[in-house]
Amino acid sequence: MQEDSARVRDALPGQVPVSPDNPCPFLRALVAGGFVDGHSVPLKTIGDRVEAASGETGFKKRIVGIETFGVALIANGLSPLRLLKSLFSGADLDQLRNGPLDKHGGGSRILDAEAKIHPEEIDRFASFGSDYPDPNGGTERGLNAAQIQTFMKANLQRDGDQARWYFPILMQGEWPVLLNILGKGEGDGRYLSVAEVRTLFVERRFPQRIVSRLMAKPTPANIVWRIGKAVVGTAVLAAVAVLLAWVAAPDAVSDKLSAILPKKAAALIPPALPEVESTKAAYWLDQGWTTKDRHWFHHVTQGTATFPIPYAWFMAMEQPYLSLFGTPGLISDSAYLERFGFIPSPKSVDGDPSALRAFGYAATTAAKTDIAPALPASLKPTPAGNEDGLPVGFARLSGAADPATGAAQSNKIGLTCAACHTGSIHYKGVSVRFDGGPGMVDLRKLEEAMGFAMIFTQYVPGRFSRFADRVLGPNATDADRDALKKGLKAATDFALNMQAKNYQTAIEAKGQTETEEGFGRLDALNRIGNQVFYLDMAVSGLPNMLGNQEAIDAPVSYPPIWTVPWFSWAQYDGSISQPLIRNAGEALGVSAQINFSPETASDKLWRSTMALENLTHIEDMLRGPDPFATTTPAFGGLTSPKWPEKLFAGDDAWKIDPARVERGRKIYATICVECHLGPVADPVFDKAYPDKSFWKIKPADDWETKGWSAKGPILDLMQKPVEVMQTDPGQASILATRKVKVPGFLQVDPAKELKGCNLPQGSTTEMPYALALMAVVQRASDKWMEDRKLSPAEQAALWGDRPNCPNPAGKTYRARPLNGVWSTAPYLHNGSVPSLYWLLTPAAERPTSFCQGARDYDPKHVGFDVAKGGETACKVGQSLFATKDGSGKPIKGNSTLGHSFEGPTKPNPKDYPNGVIGGTFSEEERWDLIEYLKTL
Repeated sequence: MQEDSARVRDALPGQVPVSPDNPCPFLRALVAGGFVDGHSVPLKTIGDRVEAASGETGFKKRIVGIETFGVALIANGLSPLRLLKSLFSGADLDQLRNGPLDKHGGGSRILDAEAKIHPEEIDRFASFGSDYPDPNGGTERGLNAAQIQTFMKANLQRDGDQARWYFPILMQGEWPVLLNILGKGEGDGRYLSVAEVRTLFVERRFPQRIVSRLMAKPTPANIVWRIGKAVVGTAVLAAVAVLLAWVAAPDAVSDKLSAILPKKAAALIPPALPEVESTKAAYWLDQGWTTKDRHWFHHVTQGTATFPIPYAWFMAMEQPYLSLFGTPGLISDSAYLERFGFIPSPKSVDGDPSALRAFGYAATTAAKTDIAPALPASLKPTPAGNEDGLPVGFARLSGAADPATGAAQSNKIGLTCAACHTGSIHYKGVSVRFDGGPGMVDLRKLEEAMGFAMIFTQYVPGRFSRFADRVLGPNATDADRDALKKGLKAATDFALNMQAKNYQTAIEAKGQTETEEGFGRLDALNRIGNQVFYLDMAVSGLPNMLGNQEAIDAPVSYPPIWTVPWFSWAQYDGSISQPLIRNAGEALGVSAQINFSPETASDKLWRSTMALENLTHIEDMLRGPDPFATTTPAFGGLTSPKWPEKLFAGDDAWKIDPARVERGRKIYATICVECHLGPVADPVFDKAYPDKSFWKIKPADDWETKGWSAKGPILDLMQKPVEVMQTDPGQASILATRKVKVPGFLQVDPAKELKGCNLPQGSTTEMPYALALMAVVQRASDKWMEDRKLSPAEQAALWGDRPNCPNPAGKTYRARPLNGVWSTAPYLHNGSVPSLYWLLTPAAERPTSFCQGARDYDPKHVGFDVAKGGETACKVGQSLFATKDGSGKPIKGNSTLGHSFEGPTKPNPKDYPNGVIGGTFSEEERWDLIEYLKTL
């Protein structure tokens, strides 16, 4: 063996010198006795030596070796390079000092940080023991398992602030292990001899019985054990390799593992995210709103606490990655949140306009400043700041009281309307952004990442300490840090058990399976039902609500919301007519808090944190003035985005072909007008086809012709039965078939609550989900107004003239005007068709799979460029939409069929079979119609 200055020179006769940088007494004795080298020792050799010393046999002996292998692997460090070196070169016993297992002289203090022995500490160790009968005769001082635990706890208390959170873990790998290997006696009478501890520490010698074990020639293991050991060793190596790969490239590894592991195993892996597309320029399209209005919409609270942690915790929590060098970024970093599909946003739109250019803001010359009238009852929308630079759709809920107790709450973090209803497309490094369009976010991935971030904050070394420093400041008391730790644990338990685990339990009990939503899709209706009729009620202390949950299995593309305030029915299935109910229901679904507790006074029931003043103002901003109040009828408020040809001057893919537009306009007038009505802003169309103009005013009693009601004005949209359209029935079936139980003490009676609807009397504890939701939102909204002491006239002004009644049409999908349709890919209500080109082909020819999330827009096909056979392999972190699972079984909610153009053209549209709405287009006709749709 080589000699070096690091070696101590006090070796006893016949011993090998031991480095002071080897702080483990057991390993020091192995080195001193010549059982292992004092430099780099193969991990297998260390495992074999500890196996032999343990005296165990069979399976227990193998377990000792495996555990030792794992400990030795990390003893020199946790960096990927260090772990690889340990795997291939072994552990360096001369360099254990300051490694992950070194307590720097803390704990027992028998061996200090300079390898000096303190005999008085051995005497202290002995004081925790008692006298035991020596199996060889006589008695001697020793410590049993319970006494060793008491000794270790006393050491931690003595270390005080010098102790680290992981010291107890390290101690469990020291003294209890010595008891197992060196101990005498059996069971509760097994003890660790103080005399042998003294010999081990001072003389670096093992008792003769241990030496005999180490010197004995090992009995060759039988073939089963050798194969088993090889398998386990390979598994350990594979696990280490996967861990190192995950640390180096977490999203790529998570993506691969999620694809090959069973679903329940894949759920234990943080979600893979796509890289954000590189953006060299950004533009917000002009849609009639001022920059301040737009920024307010992006960040104003709805009264929601979407995530189960306070705002300050959200801002302080680290991303669910492992970082061996430095620390991970924060989960609130805009660049990280953008990977979920969110759009970056400035802290403020005041100040230097040039600073806003990177966010896509520019002067809005056509913006109107009078798009929203003053609210009734002197209500005022609340301010909306973004001081922390969060992306579009994030808001801070400040000053909200607990609906049940009235106690002040800390600031909450919630999502806004804009989180899902602000769209963007990306093309060759240019980001084009627009309000009211379908978002491209994946909220499920964000929920999963938040859960993992909370777990990592509790259990990854050093992470809670950094988190606490950010939340409380570095000078916080131990009591404050303990309270924070308990609060974080409670929030994590809530997310893992009350939310995730109970949801899985409920849907498995019903034999249901979930459909992946992915980027750009959300099963909003089922999510709202699960939130209101399970989670909100369970939080309020109501038992037996688990069965109210349903699987998230009917995801839809986020619908565009421009011009919606003028429609008779909102949502794809035409399920809601009353605007306030629509918006308040959405706020409750995104976790506005509400009190259902039977323990509170009756006058506190139905209180919520909903911000109806903000929701009403948003509705007014979207609506704008009466479109018939001007000489030429036109929508104000938020207008649909226009095809951004000017942004891509010189790129032929964005140029509009006037000749094709004219031919496409004729096709539109012949086929599309029947359901989607005339275009809302095409004077040429209105002149050429005056009888089909969107702006025709129908008499108030002429609803059968599907047009404008002069008494509103409200547009009665065309509604088509699901069986006629043959598009996926999932979304339309939710409100038609789902039922919920409502506790009787809440006295929810739709027949009574939904005034003017003439509903038949039914059960007041089990009822259709649609009616229950309408009634609950009605009660919560009425309570909000009551608490603010609004007069009947003021309440009526907020409610407006439209009743809160269910749609009598049944299972239908409504057809909206196609203004801005170019910006709403993927198409059909469930986002199942990647482009307008494929929407205008026979349904059977459409791609049955394609990738979503962080991909370029295709201006030719209008949507995403997907080959006829579809896509089966996605980039890291993207979501794959598919009509069938790996076994070939259709995935619920993901049909691409219906709304098809196929077969010969028929003179009477009613002659087409269900699912077909027109004859097959020629290739030229298809391109002509696409060109016209770009201009709407």
